[in-house]
Amino acid sequence: MTTIPDASAMTGWRKSSYSNGEGAECVEVAAGHPGVVPVRDSKDPHGPALVFPTRSWASFIAAVKTGK
Repeated sequence: MTTIPDASAMTGWRKSSYSNGEGAECVEVAAGHPGVVPVRDSKDPHGPALVFPTRSWASFIAAVKTGK
């Protein structure tokens, strides 16, 4: 995992379907970046993003879906 200090120039951001509609707890993931998955707090679009290798992100999502 790496960090991008200002990920606002990255494109393809979409909000998690599990984020609440009140503006809190909003996570965004950017698609279209080969080999990596950037993740940021939607309340801070000019703030940092964590960047995960695609394979690691897929493992994390699979574990969440199975309740691990």
